Amino acid sequence: MTHPRSRAYLLCPPTYFEVNYRINPWMDPTTPVDTELAGKQWQRLRETLAELGHTIHELPPAPDLPDMVYAANGGFVLDGIAYGARFRHPQRAAEADHHLRWYEQQGWRTHQPAEVNEGEGDFAWTGEVILAGYGFRTDPAAHREVQEVFGRPVLSLQLVDPRFYHLDTALAVLREGDAAQLAYYPGAFSPGSQRVLHRLFPNAVVADEVDAAAFGLNLVSDGERVVLNAEASGMAAKLAAAGYQPMPVELSELKKGGGSVKCCILELRR
Repeated sequence: MTHPRSRAYLLCPPTYFEVNYRINPWMDPTTPVDTELAGKQWQRLRETLAELGHTIHELPPAPDLPDMVYAANGGFVLDGIAYGARFRHPQRAAEADHHLRWYEQQGWRTHQPAEVNEGEGDFAWTGEVILAGYGFRTDPAAHREVQEVFGRPVLSLQLVDPRFYHLDTALAVLREGDAAQLAYYPGAFSPGSQRVLHRLFPNAVVADEVDAAAFGLNLVSDGERVVLNAEASGMAAKLAAAGYQPMPVELSELKKGGGSVKCCILELRR
């Protein structure tokens, strides 16, 4: 097991979080959201990351953009370059400008995308390869664009279950580098993509449908400590058996919008 590495993360407070439209199977505008509880749960997530030694940056939330709390979808940041988002649904489109403006203000090099993509929702960095999801939100053309922007190899993976509409709901990088290790739920992927994952990452932690439905793969790992949704107890047990230290955080309110730990966190990689 590698030693944990301090990370830099971007989060956005759920000040305006609510579920008043439906753009994924988890969202139900008729189910009440406890905004105060959502704020407390998000704050505990932020505190957990800080207690683990990670650096936290905050993106100011904007009125009328309730999904901004899912900061991971606003870009993909690698090698000091912030590749912006271009959202599939009009309800979230305005989030992209808020993200790019923040990166510019912080001195990051930025790239305005030409293709539809939802940032780290559909892009994951293994330390060697960019894993890229498509099927529901991000266009495959964005995979080619990302490869040109970063000059890094991109591996396309097809998502086929609408419940797992972003790559980060079905797959997570537990450890980066030459000995990269993933966790993923095979049923979220096409048969060909399942075979590719099995061949390239034979040491992966394989999740089941219960783990995935509890957002157990929507996690953040520093190579040793893994922050994940408290509901995903089965996934936590699998991670512990694989040598990781699970750090459960309760995010029941934010799950009502179709996201959990990873959706709230975008990694800033210099």
